[in-house]
Amino acid sequence: MMILKVIAIGLILFFGALGLLFARREYFVRKGGMFELYLRLGTMVEGRGWAPGFALFIGDEVRWYRMFSFSPRPRRIMRRSELIVAARRSPNTSEQIVVPADWVILRCMSKPTRNGVLVEIAMNPLAATGFLSWIESAPPGASVI
Repeated sequence: MMILKVIAIGLILFFGALGLLFARREYFVRKGGMFELYLRLGTMVEGRGWAPGFALFIGDEVRWYRMFSFSPRPRRIMRRSELIVAARRSPNTSEQIVVPADWVILRCMSKPTRNGVLVEIAMNPLAATGFLSWIESAPPGASVI
């Protein structure tokens, strides 16, 4: 009988955590301006290091949240004034395991004031068009290559 109680408590905790993940995502969806965006966290191995998530446009920032996280805070904040889009490409064969084949990968560099940190992001083509329009609509002084 004790084993059944432990299993029941485990299942309740599991489904409760799953419900929290869906509630968190729903909260961000209702804010508006959300789109699915994968961020490459590690570049040590070719084609690896992609983390699924979603992003929100908030003013001059894109705030990226991990898909499977309970944190209400963004994992990464990208400011429009600090980003330069350096390249655009399709996912290679090793990346297509995680990133859908029809998506676009943008290689972004932060401006020299931030030591030129490289960031790779992947999104669907419509979101990429919106993201590039958002970057290009920046005030004078920002640039896109």
